[in-house]
Amino acid sequence: MERLTGIEREIISQIDANQLMEYNKEIAEEVRLSGSEEELRAFNYVQKILQSFGLETELSFHEAFISLPGKASLKVGDINLPCITHSMAPSTEVGGLIGESVYIGVFSDDKLDLCYGKISVLEGIASPVVLKKLWEAGAIGAIFINGPFTHEMIVSTVWGSPTADTITQMPKIPVISVNDDSGEILKTWIDEGKGQVELHTEVETKWTKIPTLIADIKGKEEPEHFVLFSGHIDSWHYGAMDNGSANATMLEVARVLSKYKEQLKRSIRFAFWSGHSHGRYAGSQNYCDHHWEEINENCVMHFYIDSVGGKGATILSESNCMSETKEIAALYVKEIAGQDYIGSRYGKYADQSFWGAGVPSLFMGMSEQPLSNDPLSQKVFQVFAGKEAGGFGWWWHTVEDTIDKIDPANLKRDCEIYALSIYKVLTDPILPINQLAAVREIKDTIKEYQATAEDKVDLVVTLERLNELEEVLLKAQSTLLPSEMSVVVQKEINKRIMEISRKLVPLNYVCTDIFEHDAAIGLLPIPALSSINRIAALERGTHDYFLLSTSIIRQINKVNYLLKSALKEAYNLLTVNEKRSENYVGN
Repeated sequence: MERLTGIEREIISQIDANQLMEYNKEIAEEVRLSGSEEELRAFNYVQKILQSFGLETELSFHEAFISLPGKASLKVGDINLPCITHSMAPSTEVGGLIGESVYIGVFSDDKLDLCYGKISVLEGIASPVVLKKLWEAGAIGAIFINGPFTHEMIVSTVWGSPTADTITQMPKIPVISVNDDSGEILKTWIDEGKGQVELHTEVETKWTKIPTLIADIKGKEEPEHFVLFSGHIDSWHYGAMDNGSANATMLEVARVLSKYKEQLKRSIRFAFWSGHSHGRYAGSQNYCDHHWEEINENCVMHFYIDSVGGKGATILSESNCMSETKEIAALYVKEIAGQDYIGSRYGKYADQSFWGAGVPSLFMGMSEQPLSNDPLSQKVFQVFAGKEAGGFGWWWHTVEDTIDKIDPANLKRDCEIYALSIYKVLTDPILPINQLAAVREIKDTIKEYQATAEDKVDLVVTLERLNELEEVLLKAQSTLLPSEMSVVVQKEINKRIMEISRKLVPLNYVCTDIFEHDAAIGLLPIPALSSINRIAALERGTHDYFLLSTSIIRQINKVNYLLKSALKEAYNLLTVNEKRSENYVGN
C-alpha cells in the first residue's frame, strides 16, 4: 500500500468487516422480489441506516414492467421432473405445451435446423439471446440443463420497462430449466426415442409499483456535480451475495465517507434500485428517463456494484471498466489486492442505463471465482469466463445464495477498493477521466473496421478526426497542472472533460439513440458501426450490399459528427488550460 495517501489509509482503516456483515445479514433476511413487501422492508432498513449517517434520502415509487416466475412442471413419460421457469417468459396455454423434444447440447447456430417444431433441450444457463434464436428457427419451447442447481434468469433482452416498439421483442416461447440429474433422465428418454414431453409454466408479468431510494452527500466546491454509486436491492431467493453484499458495501461506504464531507469537492449520490432481477434493470432505466438532463449535465461517473465479497472470490483483475476509467481501478486493485488490473470491457448489462447520457462507468462486480475444474461451476463459467475469472460462484441466482457464501475479509477488501476509487473521483482537483485512452481505443477499433471492410467503407475522415483529437488531448493532458490553477479554472476544465465524455461514451457504447436504451446483450466497440463486419462478406453491387451500405454511411456520419463535437470541446479544454486565469469562466 505504498502509494496510498495518509487519508486513504485512514479511510480503509475505518471500514469494518463486522459492520459489513451485520448490514448484509439484515438485508438478506428475506427473499426480495421486485415490488414485494419483503423488498420494501429492506429498502426501509437501508433508508433508516443512511439517515443515521446524516444523509438526505428520498424513497419514491414508480410503475415498472415486472415479471415473477411461478409454478413450472415437466413430465417425461410418467416421470415428473423438477424444474423452474423464468422472468419475462410466456406462460403456457391451458393444457400446457406437449411436443417432441430434441437434444442439441451446447448451443451453436449450426444446430438451429434441428429445432423447427420441437422443444429444444440445451446444455447451459437460460439465455435470452439463445431463446430468441430458437424461436426464430421455429422451436416451440426450450429446456435448459443448468448444472447441479437451477439458476434463476430473466430471458428478455428488452432493457427495462418496454415501450410500444420494444414490447414486440419479448420472448415468444415457454422456457424451463432443470438440473443435471433431471437432464440426464430427459436425455436418456430422448436417446431411446421417447422424446415427447409435457411442460407447464406460469409467469406473472404485469405493471407493478416498485421503489427507488436515493441518498446524497453534498460536495463543497462542485456540489451540483456528483458520482452515482448504485446497486439493486431486489433478489433471487435470499440473495446474500446478489445483492445483499453490495448493498452492505454501499452502506459502509456511506458511513465512512460521511465523516469526510469537508474534503469532498463533488457530491455522491447513492441509488438503490428495484426491478433489476425481475424487470431487466427497470429501476435504473426509469431513473435515467426521468432525470436524463440532470444526469447528462452533472453526473461525472457511475460506479455500479453487484455480488461482492464472495467466498473464494480471489480474482479482482478482470472487473469491468471503460478505457477512460481503467487507471483508477488499476491503482487500487494493485494497492489493496496486489493484483495487476487488466479490466474487461462492458457488455450492456447490470443497470448500465446511463451511457446514452454520456456518463463514464467503472466496475460492475469486483471479485470473481478463479477458473477451475469444479463441476459445480462449469456452466456458470460459460456465462462469465474471462482469462482467469469465472464469475460470482456456483450459487449465483440459486437457492444457495445465503450468508455462508460471504467471506468477511473479501467483503472488506472489495469495500476498500470501492471506497478509495470513489473518494478519488470525489476529491481530485481535476476529474481522473483519461479521455486519451478512450480515443485510442476508438481509433484502434476504427482501424479494425477499415481493415475488415477494405474499400467498401470510407473511414478516412473518422481517422483524421481521431488523430487530431488524440493530438489535442495529449497536449492538454501533458500541461494540466492543478497546483497552478484556481478553483474557478479547475471547475471549468472539469466541465470540458465531462462534455468530451458526453460525446465519446455514446460513440463507444451506444448503438441506437442516446435517449433510448439498447438491448441487454453484448456489444462490439462503436456498436453503431458493427454492421461493417457484415458488409465485408457481401458482394459489391448486390441489393443487400446497397441496403447495408446506405445504413453504414448514416452511421459513419453520426460517428464523425460526435468526433467533431468532441474536438470542439477538446480545443476548449486546451484553451482553458492555457489561460489559467482567476477570472476566466469559459464560454
